[in-house]
Amino acid sequence: MAAPEQQGTIDWLFVQVCRLHYIRAHAVLEEIGLYRGQPPVLFHLQNQDGLSHSELGQRLQVSPATVTKMIQRMEKAGFVQRQPDADDQRVSRVYLTEAGRAIHVEVIKRYQLIESEAFAGFSSEDETTMRRLLSQMRENLRKVVDESPSA
Repeated sequence: MAAPEQQGTIDWLFVQVCRLHYIRAHAVLEEIGLYRGQPPVLFHLQNQDGLSHSELGQRLQVSPATVTKMIQRMEKAGFVQRQPDADDQRVSRVYLTEAGRAIHVEVIKRYQLIESEAFAGFSSEDETTMRRLLSQMRENLRKVVDESPSA
């Protein structure tokens, strides 16, 4: 539990919201057989099917080992399939299957559910303001991270 002086700070509240969102997202994704890190793979492949492991890793900002493990799990579940690159047999390309396309649609519905749960009781103006403020926070932190040599 946070120290009393931390409770109620914006930082503490933000961490709590992120934690609860993570827990809720994990639960709704588990219901459909997905792990928390897999939806971004679906989204990237839906946007551009046939990405290589390396391209996925760059877009997801994860290690090659993490990409390999995610793809293996998703392939076993029938959501993706790997095929050798036509020009370079050493490169494996990842494609969504029909099941992967269907689960992508379901993931969007699940995320919309979580968002509606999180914004329950908010006016449309409040929601718009929240989106604007979070976008500004993201940009502020992105600048700091991009300028930091240790990031």
